[in-house]
Amino acid sequence: MIPNQWYPILRTQDVKRGAPTGVKRLGEELVLWRDLDGRLVCQSARCPHKGANLSDGRLVGNSIACPYHGFRYDTSGACRLIPALGSEGRIPASMRIDTYEVREQYGLVWLWWGDKRATLPEIVLPRELAEHPRPYETITWSRPVHYTRYIESLLEFYHVTFVHRDHWANIIDYTFMYGSWRKLWTDGRERYIAANKIVNHRVDVDGTIIRSTFDQCEEGNPDNIWHFDLIYQAPCMTHVRQGLLEVTTWLTPIDDENTQAIMRLWEYPLLKRMVPIKPLRPWILRASLQMEKYVQDQQDNDIMARQEPKVSERGVNKLIAPDEMNAKYLQMRDRLKAEARAEAEARATAPAPAPAASAPAAAEAEAPPTAAVTANGNGDANGSGDAHGNGGNGAGSGNGAAVRSGAGAKESAAPAEDLSKSAS
Repeated sequence: MIPNQWYPILRTQDVKRGAPTGVKRLGEELVLWRDLDGRLVCQSARCPHKGANLSDGRLVGNSIACPYHGFRYDTSGACRLIPALGSEGRIPASMRIDTYEVREQYGLVWLWWGDKRATLPEIVLPRELAEHPRPYETITWSRPVHYTRYIESLLEFYHVTFVHRDHWANIIDYTFMYGSWRKLWTDGRERYIAANKIVNHRVDVDGTIIRSTFDQCEEGNPDNIWHFDLIYQAPCMTHVRQGLLEVTTWLTPIDDENTQAIMRLWEYPLLKRMVPIKPLRPWILRASLQMEKYVQDQQDNDIMARQEPKVSERGVNKLIAPDEMNAKYLQMRDRLKAEARAEAEARATAPAPAPAASAPAAAEAEAPPTAAVTANGNGDANGSGDAHGNGGNGAGSGNGAAVRSGAGAKESAAPAEDLSKSAS
């Protein structure tokens, strides 16, 4: 896993008001819930008392109650009530849960997996998606494969004519993507299977984004050629555009052996003409996504589940020229992990800051000789919240980010704990 990154862990609509939602992401058991104002809260799911899962509990005001003994934890993670001790009982300071930084943007819930920072980077999608004008539908599922294998399966498409040919539902691939109108699309399968040579491929790297374009064609038949545009954005996003098809997929690690896929299908350009009744179009997109989940993606998973080694890294594969995007991805993954390690080591070896002077002493040192010195010692304990979470044009939006500050505010969220416990 690449530390110090925003990972999408759920769709916004997956976390509803009135009940907690439990997930496992990046090796952590998490519970997500909304406070009385609808702001999203993400916390460690295990009650420190006896390890019960808080996602099985219930919400009480701006707190979540453990299902086992009713311990209540507020949005900062502090325990505010232990029923067995009574309302006046002394609560140990260690009785608390971690609260993690999350934001809602582009219709997704994003978790910051990394170091504590005073200011976190913005969540920015590639321009092709941030400015995407068309509607979309999004579904999610999990697979028992390592995320590296899952990602690289979407960084090349010359496998499709070998993997996606024998199921009856693949007829749709043949007919609408490869069939010719001159033969009323009846030659789709023949053209589909024949188009497996990669030409004109180009790969460009821009920061944490890799773009690839190529043509997949039938050797010796220049009329049977199909253009692809692919995008990868660290840590886990892939996007493909080919003809009528445009799909974005985020592949977030659940743990070292399982991956959560969030797939977004953008409305086909011709769908308005084909289906003039607007309320029916989302259903067609959802049906297409279900077919992807149960047919095409399952076919890929059947291959990936038997790959060895389970984790893709530099040096474990014998890549060929059309795998350049795959190679660039593995290089970027190693680079980002190395940068995160270097940052952690630099912080660990940095000298401790010198003790700050007391407020009165500092005031005396800075005040003019004739000035009177006043040390009121007033503190600011106001909590503030950012509840914007705006998405890009047509790319969806969230209700609010759970980034709150103010250590003295009762309902403010504590900074996220360092989640980068492993970098597999």
